[in-house]
Amino acid sequence: MDYILALDQGTTSSRAILFDRQGQVFASAQHEYPQHFPQPGWVEHDPLDIWHSQLACAREVLQQSGTDAGQVAAIGIANQRETTVVWDRRTGQPLCHAIVWQDRRTAAICDALRAAGKAPLIQRKTGLELDAYFSATKLQWLLTHVPGARIRAERGELAFGTVDSWLAYKLTGRHVTDVGNAARTMLFNINSLRWDEELLALFGVPASMLPEVVASSGQVGVTKEEWFGRAIPLAGIAGDQQAAIFGQACHRRGMVKNTYGTGCFMLMHAGAAPPVSHNRLLSTVGWTVGGRTDYLLEGSVFMGGATVQWLRDGLGIIKQSAEVEALALSVPDSGGVMLVPAFAGLGAPHWDAYARGTIVGMTRGTTGAHIARAAVESIAYQSAELLGAMQKDAACAVHEVRADGGAARNDMLMQFQADLLGVPVIRPRVTETTALGAAYLAGLAVGFWASSEEIAAQWRLERRFEPQMPAARREQLMARWAKAVAHAKSWAEPG
Repeated sequence: MDYILALDQGTTSSRAILFDRQGQVFASAQHEYPQHFPQPGWVEHDPLDIWHSQLACAREVLQQSGTDAGQVAAIGIANQRETTVVWDRRTGQPLCHAIVWQDRRTAAICDALRAAGKAPLIQRKTGLELDAYFSATKLQWLLTHVPGARIRAERGELAFGTVDSWLAYKLTGRHVTDVGNAARTMLFNINSLRWDEELLALFGVPASMLPEVVASSGQVGVTKEEWFGRAIPLAGIAGDQQAAIFGQACHRRGMVKNTYGTGCFMLMHAGAAPPVSHNRLLSTVGWTVGGRTDYLLEGSVFMGGATVQWLRDGLGIIKQSAEVEALALSVPDSGGVMLVPAFAGLGAPHWDAYARGTIVGMTRGTTGAHIARAAVESIAYQSAELLGAMQKDAACAVHEVRADGGAARNDMLMQFQADLLGVPVIRPRVTETTALGAAYLAGLAVGFWASSEEIAAQWRLERRFEPQMPAARREQLMARWAKAVAHAKSWAEPG
C-alpha cells in the first residue's frame, strides 16, 4: 500500500489528494460546485452536487496519477462542518437542499431560545454559543418547513448528518459521524460524548435521525466496489478544522493554528478536558484517537477568503482571487479604509447574527486598490481578535501561530497578520493541512503511520513571518478596527 486518499469536502469545492508515507502530496484534483442563495442570508448546497463532485475528484486523482485503488491503504474524510443534510434512508436521495453553515435563516429561532433562557444550558452541554451557525436549528427549520418532513422523521424514514455523514453513507452505506463533527451539531454533549436527550427534545429532533458516533481514527467501513473498482477502507473522519490542526501537528496543549479558508478558524489544543471560555469562544471536541479524546478552544470567522471571492464576484475589481495581493500592494496602505466583512453576521467573539458588511473611512481618493487592501487586512483583524480572546481564556502565552489554507499563501496577509498578533506566523511546506490531517487520521488507523510522533516529525517549515509593527501602532489599528465593527453590528432587523 503506497498512499492514503484524503477527501477534502469544502464549502465551495471538493478536492481529493493522495499522500505518500512522507506526508507529501503525490497527486490532487479539485472541482467547484454551485452555490445557491435563494434569499438574503440563505446559503444552500445540493447534496448530490457535493457527492458527485467529491466522487469525480477521487476517481480523477487515481486515474490521472496512474494509481490503482489497490495501492490506497485507506480513505480519510475532512468536511465543511455544521452544514445540514437530510436524506431518505430507503432511497438514499436528499430530502431537499442542504443548509450551509453560513446560512442565517434560523437567527430568530436562536433569539427565541435565548429569550427563554436556554443559552447557558446549551453552552454548558455543547461548549457552543447559541447561534444559527450550528446544525441544530437548521435541522429544526427543515423539519418544520419541508412538507411532511417531521412525520417522516418520526417514522424513522429520514437520516440527518453533516457532510461527513453524507459522504460516508454514499461511500459505504453506513450512517456514522465522528465525535468532532457530532460536537458541532449543538445536539451532542461534549462531557458525556453522547447525543443529549434534553437537547434533542429542545430542538424537536427524533433520535432515530442521528448517525452513530465513531472515533475520528478507526475503520468504519469499506467503500462500495462500484466507486473505485475495489473496496477501500474508510478509516478517518474529521471536520475540516479539527483535521487542519491535527495535520499541523498541534498535538500538545497550547499549540495554535489558524486556517485561512472560506472562513478563518483559529484553534488551540486544550488538552484532555473540555475548556471553559469566558470570552465567547467555543469549547469543542478535537478528535478521538487510540481511545483518547482531545479538546480544542476555537474562534470562528465567517468571512475570510470568501471576502476576496466577493471582491471578484460581487464587485468585479479582480478577475481571479490570486490577483488580490498585487492589487493590495499597489497602494502603501488602505488609505484609512476599514472593511468589516459581516456578510453573514459576525462570529467569535461577537456572535452578532444581525451584523452586516460595512466599509468605513472612504474619501474621494479611495480606489479599488484601497478596498482590496482593506479586504485582505480584514481577515487579519478578525483573526487578531480571536487570539486576544484565546490568550485570555487559556491564560497562557502563545509563542507562534501555524497558518494554513488557501489565503495563507498571501505573503502580504501573513506579514500583516504577524504584525497584528505580535507573534510569529509560520507557514508549513504543505499548506493543504486539512486534507493532510484527514489522511493522518486514516493512516494511523490502518498502520500506514505508526504514531502521532512520526506524524509530527514530518512537519516542515516553509516560511516564518516575524512581527515588525511597533506595539503602539498595533494597538491604534485594533482600536480603529473595533470602531469599524461597532458600525457593522445589529444592522439587519430580526426576521
